[in-house]
Amino acid sequence: MDQFSGISSVAMHATGHKNADDAHLTPIYATSTFTFDTAQQGMERFAGSDKTRIYSRWGNPSFTAAEETIAALEAFGLKDESGSPLKLKALLHSSGQAAMTTLFLANLKAGDTVLSHFSLYGGTHELLHRVMDATGVKTTIIDMRDLNLVADAISKDSSIRMIHIETPANPTIQCVDIEAVTKLAKEKGLIVSVDNTFASPYLQQPFKYGVDFVFHSTTKFLNGHGTAIGGVLIGKDLEKMQTSVWKWHVLLGGNSNAFDAFLLSLGMKTLELRMERHCANAMEVARFLEQHAAIAKVNYTGLTSHPDHALAAKQMRHPGAVMSYELKGGLEAGKKFIDKLQMCVRAISLGTVDTLVSHPASMSHFGIAREERIKYGITDGLIRMSVGIENLPDILNDLEQALKD
Repeated sequence: MDQFSGISSVAMHATGHKNADDAHLTPIYATSTFTFDTAQQGMERFAGSDKTRIYSRWGNPSFTAAEETIAALEAFGLKDESGSPLKLKALLHSSGQAAMTTLFLANLKAGDTVLSHFSLYGGTHELLHRVMDATGVKTTIIDMRDLNLVADAISKDSSIRMIHIETPANPTIQCVDIEAVTKLAKEKGLIVSVDNTFASPYLQQPFKYGVDFVFHSTTKFLNGHGTAIGGVLIGKDLEKMQTSVWKWHVLLGGNSNAFDAFLLSLGMKTLELRMERHCANAMEVARFLEQHAAIAKVNYTGLTSHPDHALAAKQMRHPGAVMSYELKGGLEAGKKFIDKLQMCVRAISLGTVDTLVSHPASMSHFGIAREERIKYGITDGLIRMSVGIENLPDILNDLEQALKD
């Protein structure tokens, strides 16, 4: 079928079922290289655009199945400028960091500047300020929720080549207006990339607003079960994705592997079902925490108290499954709370089927100077929670007992 009515059908059937030996699911192609029947066939494969049957650093059918599914999910229901169904190209990587490295190195050179928001995942922040800075690519950080600041920055600094948006942002759950920022960027001919990890394609489709690239840590909601590390870079310029971006990808060596790709494909089949339960639980957890006497503040866009509540409602199907919050007792109260949890899991990462609780200041943002993260709203006592799909009463009961004095 050319058209599906919903995300679940896309996730299950976007790649079709024409697999080796009539396998129902795409097999795990656990091979480093592929054979050629003739020299001519080898020449044709090297010369062609399909590099999935040459060498697994270049491509692999297990990767392709996951890539095609993710591209179909991000493009679902969208049209290109001619009114035809939008076509996208995805490149699967060994991690989110590998995919982001490809994104930046394939599009930026010494002397260029990246403009980004001041609430970023710690790994992204360090990649920009340490690795990319060493290549001569600079980073300017502003509050991109203020569109006047965005317009002012790109009008005054001609070195800005890319705007990188993370929305919702980690861990403050701040949101950036993708449509408005992209409109400003395109007036100046700038590249726009969006980290869509927290939302997943089920909740948010940035290509709807004309962005150039979308990035995911597939480790999170796309996989959904915490079984494999991965990252993906998706682009709408098919020729560029298949040539220069692909070349950077394979030369950097950040390829995935067949088993992790298989686990990702398997996880995505239940994306819609999982996200519906994640989101329903998260909304109730946020309401519970906001009303609790021990909680000073809850960062969750589903609450009207969040400054980006209206924006999230505009560009997301639901506020999502991730939130952060402050206990009134600060860092010590937060540590005590985390230690008392009995069912919710103390772990970094997010997007798995179980509820994960972490402390950003000492974990995901440990590498960022304290004064800098405080400025960005990542305080010493901030707790981040990725709400899972357990039975809601059990999540609430665990939180209640952990919050008691």
